[in-house]
Amino acid sequence: MTDAARIARLKAELRVDSAFVATPAPRLSWIVETADAGWLQSSAELSDGERTVTVEGRESALVPWPFDPLSPGETRQVRVRATASSGAGTVWSAPLTVSAGFLAEGEWVAEPVGLAHAEREAQPAELRTTFTLDRAVERALLFWTALGVAEPAVNGRPVSDEVLAPGWTAYRDRLVHETVDVTALLRQGQNELSATIAGAWYTEKYGFFTFTNRLYGTQPSFLAQLRVTYSDGSVETLAPTGEGWEAAGDGPVVDSGIYPGEHQDLRRAATAWQPARVGAAALPGFENVPVPEARIAPPVRRTQSMPVAEVIATPSGGRILDFGQNLVGRLRIRARGPAGTRVVVRHAEVLEDGELALRPLRNAAATATFDLSGGDDDVLESRFSFYGFRYAEITGLDVDATDVEAVVLHTDMTPTGWFEASDPLLNRLHDNVVWGMRGNFLSIPTDCPQRDERLGWTGDIQVFAPTASFLYDCDGFLTSWLRDLALEQSRNDGAVPLVVPAALPAFGASEGATPAAWGDAATVVPTVLFERFGDRAVLEAQYPSMRDWVDTVLRDAGDSGLWAGRMQLGDWLDPAAPPDQPGKAKVDSDIVATAYLARSLRQVADAALLLGHEADAATYAELAERSRSAFVAEYVTPAGRMMSDAVTAYALALEFDLVTDAAQRDALGDRLAALVREGGYRIATGFVGTPLVTDALAHTGHLAAAERLLLQTECPSWLYPVTQGATTVWERWDSLLPDGSVNPGEMTSFNHYALGAVADWLHRTAAGLAPAEPGYRRLRIAPRPLAALDRASARHETPYGTAAVSWAREGDEVVVTAVVPANTTAEVSIPGAPSEAGSGTHEWRYREIAASVRPPLPGLKASLADVIDDPRAYRALLDTLAEIDPDRAEAVRASTMWGAGRPLSTALMFTPPDVLARVDAAVRTATA
Repeated sequence: MTDAARIARLKAELRVDSAFVATPAPRLSWIVETADAGWLQSSAELSDGERTVTVEGRESALVPWPFDPLSPGETRQVRVRATASSGAGTVWSAPLTVSAGFLAEGEWVAEPVGLAHAEREAQPAELRTTFTLDRAVERALLFWTALGVAEPAVNGRPVSDEVLAPGWTAYRDRLVHETVDVTALLRQGQNELSATIAGAWYTEKYGFFTFTNRLYGTQPSFLAQLRVTYSDGSVETLAPTGEGWEAAGDGPVVDSGIYPGEHQDLRRAATAWQPARVGAAALPGFENVPVPEARIAPPVRRTQSMPVAEVIATPSGGRILDFGQNLVGRLRIRARGPAGTRVVVRHAEVLEDGELALRPLRNAAATATFDLSGGDDDVLESRFSFYGFRYAEITGLDVDATDVEAVVLHTDMTPTGWFEASDPLLNRLHDNVVWGMRGNFLSIPTDCPQRDERLGWTGDIQVFAPTASFLYDCDGFLTSWLRDLALEQSRNDGAVPLVVPAALPAFGASEGATPAAWGDAATVVPTVLFERFGDRAVLEAQYPSMRDWVDTVLRDAGDSGLWAGRMQLGDWLDPAAPPDQPGKAKVDSDIVATAYLARSLRQVADAALLLGHEADAATYAELAERSRSAFVAEYVTPAGRMMSDAVTAYALALEFDLVTDAAQRDALGDRLAALVREGGYRIATGFVGTPLVTDALAHTGHLAAAERLLLQTECPSWLYPVTQGATTVWERWDSLLPDGSVNPGEMTSFNHYALGAVADWLHRTAAGLAPAEPGYRRLRIAPRPLAALDRASARHETPYGTAAVSWAREGDEVVVTAVVPANTTAEVSIPGAPSEAGSGTHEWRYREIAASVRPPLPGLKASLADVIDDPRAYRALLDTLAEIDPDRAEAVRASTMWGAGRPLSTALMFTPPDVLARVDAAVRTATA
C-alpha cells in the first residue's frame, strides 16, 4: 500500500449537492489523485457497510451499483478503495452517504391542493395543515412538488434553500418531486406544514404578440406528504395534501408570473383561511397529474450576490443602478419607509439614450413591486419570478446603493471548465459564454432569460451542448430535460417540438417533421452527453426518441435521401438576414436539412451499435450513407464547390463528414477560406454554421483564417459585442448597433448562448484539450497556438479528475504543459512529442516555424486579398479614407469583396485621383 494515491471524491449518480438519489441502484464514480505517473486502476473494492464487492478493470466513472437495491427511506454509507496495475492500492475513501430519495410504487398519495375560491387567475396562495407526533422520530422526509412553484415550511421555517422549485417539466406526463430531510424542524406534539405557492410556468401565458394563452392551468397547486420513520422502526405517511388542508389568498405575495414579475404587499398576512381546493385547476388536455418522480438534476439556487457597480443619472432625471454584469436573478433591497410606500423595480439588459432599454422585453413587464410594511427594515426580493438584467431602476423610495444587491439564480451545477489566454477580449468572450450559460440554465435550457419567451428552444441547446458540457457538470440537468423531450415527442408523432417543454403547441406545427437542427436535439444532445460524460445510460434511455426522430424525418423526406422542399429555420440569424426575417440566410435551408438528416442517421446507427441493436445499426448506417451520398450528388460539384456558395454550406459538408473524397475536401476547405477572406474575416454564419466554421477551417489547413475570424472585432464578429461592453453573448451579432442603438428586430436579446458555441473550439483547439474517448477516459492533447496569442490554457474537471493543457511562447519555443488525470491516458499531437502519454504532469517544447515576412504591397495594384491579409495595409487603407470621408471608409469596409483576383483600385472606383494617390502611398508606406 502507498500513500501516493487516494480517493479524492466519491459520487453517486449525477448529483453532488445532495445525498438523495433518484434510483434504487445509483451508479458510482470516484476520482483517484496520485503523484505516481502512469497510474491505472486494475480493480476496485466497494463497500456499503454490509457487503464488499470487487469490481475488476479500469472503470471508475458511472460504475453500476454492485449492492442490493436501496429501499425507500434507506440510507447507506458507501466507500471505495482502488488498486493500481502495479499492485499498489489506495486506502478506503471517506464514506459517502447515499439516501433513497424516492418512494415505493403506490406510496405517493398526495393530491393537488390550492385556493378554492380564487379572485383571479394565477393567484398566489398560502396553504397549511397540522399534524401531531406522539412518538420519538428517527427520520422524517418531506416529498413535495407543485403545479407551479412553491416554498414549503415546517413550523414556519423554510425546508430548503431551493428557488423556483420544483422547476418546469412536461406537466401532463412528468412531475419532479423534491426530497428534503425535515427531521430537525419537527417537534413533539402539534406541527404545521405550510407552503406559499405561485403559478410560474404552470399558469404563464405563452405565445407571441397578442396571441398568448394559458396552456397548462389557471391556478397553482401544491402536493406534499411526510414519510416519518419512528424510533421503533415503524413508518407512517403524514399530512398528505388533500382533504383537511386550508388555503388563503391574502398573503404578502399578491401577484406573480414569469413574464410580468411579482407584486408583494408586506403589510399583508394570510388570514382568510378556507378549506383548500382538492384537485388540479388544469386546462383541457392537462387534467392528468402524473405521479411525481424523484429529482435527478440539481435545483435552482441563489449562487452569488453582486453589489452595485455604478449609479447612473438618466436624462429624464432618474437613477439607474448598474451591476456591471448582465445576469439572471433579482434584486434584494433593504428598505425602510412608511407603510404602503410602493417601491417599483424595472429591469433592462442595456441602456438606450441613457435610459432603460425596455423594448427588447416585448410583452414582459419584468417588474418587481413592493408595498412596504412600515416596520423595521423590509427585505425586498421577488420569490417566484426572475429577471434578466444588468441595469435596474428603483422608484418610489430613495434607496442607498449600498442597500441593494443583485442575487444570481441558476440551476446549481458544478463548474468544471476554464479557459484563459493572453488576449483580454478573448477572455471576456469566454466569460460572456459562461455567464450566458448560467443565466439560461435555469430549470431548463432556455433561449433567453428576460423577454416574454424564456423557452427551451431545442436548436439552441443542440449547438451549445458541447460547450455546456465542458463548462459545467450538466449531465443530470440535460438528462432530465431530455426526458421531457422524449415525452413531448411521443405526443407529437415522433416530431420533436421546437421548444421543450412544448409551450407553443401551434408554433411550427405541420404534418411533417420539426425543422432541422431543432428537432435534431433528440440525437445530438444524448450523443454529446455520452461523448463528454461517458454516460451510456442516457443513450439507452433516449435511444427510442433518437430513432423516432429520424424515422419521422424519413417519412417526411421520402426515399431520395434528401430532405428538401419543407419549411425550415435554416441557418437562423445569419448576419446577412434582414432584422425582421432571421431565417433568410445565405445558405439554402435544404442543404442544412439534408446535412442534419445524414448526421442524425449516423448518430442513431452509432448508438444502436454501442447498445447492441445490430439490426438497427446496419439499417441506419445504410440510410446515413444514402443521405450522405445524396447530399454530395445534389449539392457538391466534382471540383469541390457547393451549389449554395455560403460559408455554412462548406462548414456542414466538412464537419459532418458528408464529403469524404480527400481532393474534394481540400477544395472545399480552400473555397471556405476564400469566402471567409472575401467577407473581410467577419462572421457570415448563423446558429447552424457558427459552431462549425472554425473547426472546418482548422481541419483543412486554414488555422490562420480561423484565427482572423475569431479575433475580428468589426461587426459582425464574436468580439464586436465585447468591444461594445457586452458581458453575455448576444442573440444577434449586432443586437446593439455601432451607433449604440438597439437592433430594430423584434427578437433582440442580450443573453443568448447559442453563438457562444465557439468556446468549445477554444477549449479543444486554441488550448488543445478534448476527449479522445467517451468521458475523457482517454484525452486528446492537441494545442494549435494562434499567432496573435502569447499563451492559452484550458482546464476541465473530467469524470476522472482534473485535466489541463496550457501553452506559452518562450522566445522561439512553444512550451506545452499538460496534466493527465490518474486512470486515464492521452493521445498527443505536438511536434516532437510522443504520441501517447500516461497520467501525470508533462512538459514538451518545440520550435515554431518562423512566420514568413509579408512582402511590400504595390499600393493600388495590390490584390484585395493581400490587403485584407495584411493588417498594416488594411488599416492604412481605412484610416486614409476615414481622414477624408468617413462614410466612404465605412462603405469600403462593409461592402468590399476581398478577393484574390481583384486589385485594390477596383474597390475605389469613382474616387478622386488625389484620394487614390494618398491611398496608394499609405499602403506602400505601411507595408514597406
